[in-house]
Amino acid sequence: MGYAELIKKLQALPEDKQAEVFDFVEFLAARFADSKGADKDEWSESQFTEFSMEQAMRGIEDDPVTYSRDDLREVWR
Repeated sequence: MGYAELIKKLQALPEDKQAEVFDFVEFLAARFADSKGADKDEWSESQFTEFSMEQAMRGIEDDPVTYSRDDLREVWR
């Protein structure tokens, strides 16, 4: 895949997905810059954990709370 095809596909994505791709590219660039002497195919545990949490929590702050007290199975007294 050439750069032109990559740019065309990127432009077709919604803005939030474009931001996700940009974040991933930044992560990869930082990972390779930090591991000049290390094996570049391996992620450290902390790098993987950080990236994984960032992706899992992405956009969650925008989600409305849709649960009420009636949704609880048990009520603590």
